[in-house]
Amino acid sequence: MSYDHILLPSGAASTPAEADAYLSAQQGKPESEVAAQIAAEVNRRNEELPEQDSFLSVSPIDAHGGALHVASPYDAIGHVRALLFELATPRDYAVYDPQLAWLIDPAGRIPVTVTHGGAGEFPYLTESLVHQWIPELSEPGPYLIVEREPEVYIQTFREDENSYILEYRDGSPDKHFGARLTGPDRVADLIWDWTTGDRGRLETLSWTKVDL
Repeated sequence: MSYDHILLPSGAASTPAEADAYLSAQQGKPESEVAAQIAAEVNRRNEELPEQDSFLSVSPIDAHGGALHVASPYDAIGHVRALLFELATPRDYAVYDPQLAWLIDPAGRIPVTVTHGGAGEFPYLTESLVHQWIPELSEPGPYLIVEREPEVYIQTFREDENSYILEYRDGSPDKHFGARLTGPDRVADLIWDWTTGDRGRLETLSWTKVDL
């Protein structure tokens, strides 16, 4: 059984349904230059490894029009996702995960390290992503961390359907504060504010120093 990722140009789709439709429409079309470049590099990286360490379920992979379908074993999901972001983001390509119905488009991105408790690390955040992810946080890892640099981050933990703990740290232990909030949209807005450097709404909250 394989795990699928699909690459498509930024802006080619705005919803999972549109991404599926785009992929279907590319079948039979000649591969685009960018998609072919990405496919060639993925194939090259895979071919450098011993066969037992292959991270592709089907190889070599081929582009169809502007889309690229990459299937991998489940134990290679993290490696493949990181590789695809490495290759796709500089080329203005989005990564679509049909299993999670996540369309991760680099348009409007802020380059930060995002740790999603249920899905691992991502190299950037967008406003649409944070508003999708926060309401969906669930066990066993109902948290999200957005890190600008070591010890400079904002994070949230979902306690129940509508309750969240929000914390931020500005480098040192004496600059680590937390607050309890309700409403996923409010939490998502505040995390996006922090990510973009807007502290206006954050400064209106009643923060309590966190002692670790």
